[in-house]
Amino acid sequence: MPHEINPADLGFFSTLAAAGSLSAAGRELGVTTSAVSKHLAQMEARLRVNLVVRSTRRMSLTPEGELYLAHARRILADIEGMGELLGAAGAEPKGLLRVNATLGFGRSHVAPMISKFARRYPQMEVQLQLSVNPPPLTEDAFDVCVRFGAPPDSRVIARRLVANRRLLCAAPAYLARHGAPKVPDDLMRHNCIGIRQGEEAYGLWRLSRGQGRGASTHAVKTRGTLTTNDGEIAVNWALDGHGILMRAEWDIARHLRSGRLVQVLRRYHTPDADIYAVYPSRHQLAARVRTFVDFLAASLAQQSQGKVAPG
Repeated sequence: MPHEINPADLGFFSTLAAAGSLSAAGRELGVTTSAVSKHLAQMEARLRVNLVVRSTRRMSLTPEGELYLAHARRILADIEGMGELLGAAGAEPKGLLRVNATLGFGRSHVAPMISKFARRYPQMEVQLQLSVNPPPLTEDAFDVCVRFGAPPDSRVIARRLVANRRLLCAAPAYLARHGAPKVPDDLMRHNCIGIRQGEEAYGLWRLSRGQGRGASTHAVKTRGTLTTNDGEIAVNWALDGHGILMRAEWDIARHLRSGRLVQVLRRYHTPDADIYAVYPSRHQLAARVRTFVDFLAASLAQQSQGKVAPG
């Protein structure tokens, strides 16, 4: 007798896995913890496998549970996508949208845009999670991830939302004490504020000059007395005059305009950090995802007109 798959169990188990515990799932589903436990036990009896390892406070999925979850989420997404395709093309988007973004950019830019988006589309439910590092693209924990740089994974859609340069800058007070670097190697004699994020080589700054065959690149190993994994903290340290910082233009443009920070080594360029919306290819026709990504692109394009620093 084949293992019995009940379609009603798919959404239940997806909610249970996302909640992380039986009690949290009960609150999410509006039922008691014992009801969740009973439903799970019935599922496991029908399937004749254990899906969850239970503990006092938390739970974890067995390998069979991980397999079940991956397929359940894919089936649920396909069902939702089919419903959206069968609906009217001009229908207002609705449903749950799970968004991930980096801490600093998510707090400063994505969260305010979601506030406006929610007012325009009241039938949408948006969950925003901020993280230091982007989540693995192979996992189905989010519908849209806003991240810096195009992902190498061809299995996802990466839409470029807006250009974003990384710039070198420092406070006028710091430059008055230590002078401004003239060439990339001068950075080795300066106090450089370090940011540990993602998979990038820590403290290795790459600066290029020129174009085409005449272009040259300098890789400089920088050092400094202050390091953090939070970009906003690093900017504040630079504002306090602690050293030279490499940071995305979106995070420092207002300080460059006000003169609180000064760009250095203007003739050299650092790797771009263009902003992308990344989502699974199966979501590209989903109205809620398409509408949200279009909204992000339009909002960022409007903001970019006034953010560019002089010079």
